[in-house]
Amino acid sequence: MKKSWSCSWICPLEVIVQIRKLFFSSKEKMAPSSPPAMNMACARQGRLRQRYEGCYRLVSGCIPYMIKEDGENSSSSLQDDDHVLERLQVLMISTPKRSDLIFPKGGWEDDESVGEAACREAFEEAGVKGVLSGTPLGEWIFKSKSKQNSCGLQGACKGYMFALQVTELLESWPEQTTHGRRWVPVEEAYGLCRYDWMREALDKLKEQLLFAAGDDLRATPSPELDSSAGLYMVMPPVAEGAVALC
Repeated sequence: MKKSWSCSWICPLEVIVQIRKLFFSSKEKMAPSSPPAMNMACARQGRLRQRYEGCYRLVSGCIPYMIKEDGENSSSSLQDDDHVLERLQVLMISTPKRSDLIFPKGGWEDDESVGEAACREAFEEAGVKGVLSGTPLGEWIFKSKSKQNSCGLQGACKGYMFALQVTELLESWPEQTTHGRRWVPVEEAYGLCRYDWMREALDKLKEQLLFAAGDDLRATPSPELDSSAGLYMVMPPVAEGAVALC
């Protein structure tokens, strides 16, 4: 009699334990999983920290480049100016609703140097990091994309451009939904440039690299670049309403 009384309490207790397990396990399945952490900074937005010089908006940018390897003859060919230029590749980016290409650039803000701004824009728009030349390629006056047809100095920018030797090509970058990227031989880049000042910047890049060719210029590996095709390209879908920086 005593044994059956104890069993009558144990059985309902086991049922309660099993019900609690089922209840909490179902809640765990229903709970949304935490999103994976993104190890990528967001692009800066707005112009609260934008620098101006009189009526000019100050802009900083760069021409990302690399010197493709040339097999066994790489070291000896560095002294050959023409051959250096043959192996020179530059990285250009696309913008929404336009078929031509540009170089990464954007507003120079008041909490950074002009070189830091150029490196930031290269990371945000093109997803590249590298070694920035200490000497600018030059400065140019131009109008922003949205003010091309306006009169006077409305939308006028003063831009500083640098050479950036690419050492790291990122798979993801902050503005990849609005900017694709494409490696092109430097001579082909002339035909893809939107404005004359961009072609002038390419001339300055070649002059700067040829001057350094006998000392510091080295052939660099091609990260994510198919050497047989000579082209690496990531083109994003067109983003409605997106406007490229000048």
